Amino acid sequence: EPTVRTELMEQIPPIAIFLQESRPKFPTAFFEYLMPIVVRYLTDVNNQVRKAGQEALLILLEQDLIAQSDIENKVCPILLDLSAPDSDDEYKVEAVNIICKMASMLSRTTVEHMLLPRFCELCSDGKLFQVRKICAANFGDICNAVGQEATERLLIPKFFELCSDSVWGMRKACAECFMAVSYTTSPEVRRSKLSPLFISLISDTCRWVRQAAFQSLGPFISTFANPSSAGLYIREDGTLSIRPSMQDVNSNSCQPSNSVTLMTSSTNAM
Repeated sequence: EPTVRTELMEQIPPIAIFLQESRPKFPTAFFEYLMPIVVRYLTDVNNQVRKAGQEALLILLEQDLIAQSDIENKVCPILLDLSAPDSDDEYKVEAVNIICKMASMLSRTTVEHMLLPRFCELCSDGKLFQVRKICAANFGDICNAVGQEATERLLIPKFFELCSDSVWGMRKACAECFMAVSYTTSPEVRRSKLSPLFISLISDTCRWVRQAAFQSLGPFISTFANPSSAGLYIREDGTLSIRPSMQDVNSNSCQPSNSVTLMTSSTNAM
């Protein structure tokens, strides 16, 4: 019964945590018994079971309960099979979604060597726009996971493709994650490549794309600032934040002139 398998998957993470805490008594129980179940249920015929398996997998990764060897030898291969060009549409959409979610939990080497080539292929998937949209929505997270070199060499060309996609929802998703992508690149790429690309989004024929681009304008401009002097930085959740300087912390008085200067600079940049 699918409901039984679903309930079982929901119990896997707490059992795994218990086994981890009692590892001297159960040194190999998780890898021998539970991990094969999680991997098998990722391809279950019932979508509720698969969803429960995917959620269990993410929890296990987040809690650092899966060994690196199991990630590379068991988890990644099944996700690559499910996201292959000839895979079933429903399985492919689920696989690319889980790949994007787990990228931030894996080592940079694993993501770059095992998952990044498939992600680049999926960005150009001409069959399913849902696949491209998931890639566009999570593009900033993938850039952050692989770093500047791989982003500029492999991902920026794909980002250009998605920003000119015929489906306006794709272009809107790109506008929404533009700051995260820009933050991962060098100042030269930001100036020479991403700035003209952003102008094309802010001039898009679809008003929803333009609106999303205007909402990302301030965060995008902030990526041009020097973090050490401006105090701007990106949190782990991908949001822009301001680190107050020691002068601001020690001072209780407002300085209107600084606010005016900042506003003028932003206006000129825009």
